[in-house]
Amino acid sequence: MTGDRVTINEVGPRDGLQNLATFVDTDDKLRIIRSLLDSGIRSIEATSFVSPRWVPQLRDADALMAKLPQAGDVEYSVLVPNMKGYERAVAAGARSVAVVVSCTETMNRKNIAMSLDEAIAVSCDVIGRAAADGLRTRAYLAVAFECPFEGPTPLDVVIRLAGRLSDAGASEIAVADTIGAADPTSVHRCFSALMPDHGSARLSAHFHDTRGLGCANAFAALQAGVRKLDASIGGLGGCPFAPGAAGNLATEDLVHMLEAGGYSTGVDLDRLAAAVAVAESCVGQPLGGHWLRWRRSQERAGDAASPVQ
Repeated sequence: MTGDRVTINEVGPRDGLQNLATFVDTDDKLRIIRSLLDSGIRSIEATSFVSPRWVPQLRDADALMAKLPQAGDVEYSVLVPNMKGYERAVAAGARSVAVVVSCTETMNRKNIAMSLDEAIAVSCDVIGRAAADGLRTRAYLAVAFECPFEGPTPLDVVIRLAGRLSDAGASEIAVADTIGAADPTSVHRCFSALMPDHGSARLSAHFHDTRGLGCANAFAALQAGVRKLDASIGGLGGCPFAPGAAGNLATEDLVHMLEAGGYSTGVDLDRLAAAVAVAESCVGQPLGGHWLRWRRSQERAGDAASPVQ
């Protein structure tokens, strides 16, 4: 039993909702966020200030930011694609922003219509501006293990790009397995290589459960020293521009694994299960990871065994 504290960064309101075909209105997004706060989640990626033409699901970013529940111990971050998005985010009250650089040329062009060099330059400009403005910055390295267009990503590319973003002043480097192609061995190797230069305080991990290895990969990252992990309520989401990216690691699966392993998260699993139910009602589709399916099966079995009155 470790007793170590692990921060869960909830990405459901942004990454989880961004590719849904049916628009989830602002009030329902707020219902989801409030239920997550009630469970104990204190780090939430709330929305993205990307063009509504690219991601129409998040076209209410300004309205959502104006209504977010405020508490001193909660950090809301927002994704920004460029300086224009950054300025919109700051005007809406954002105090923590995230940028995305894909580790391959093709994925950058598919995801943000930029070359890799352009993506790095734009992200570094945003990071520098945010630092000057006193904002916290998170830099995602997407397709850090495998690209759907170019195949496996060389580790030296990830190390080089992490260094560029860190040198620009990024508060945090989030290494993302965008299509769920990583395995525990490659995850441990990657974070072990990054840890000497960046440390556990500046590294985080973002996993998808596409091939059933989300929790195993998260555990491998923990073993390498990572103490901040992304997850999405009920397993919602995936990048709309990356084929095969569906299925973020479910928050409830991650919290269950961490708590069972002796890590501290500050998250209540019963209330997290209630948050999944709220999200289901808002998006109009069944949700839930492995742990929640097990829990519900136990509840059904208990109901069946109850004596008839």
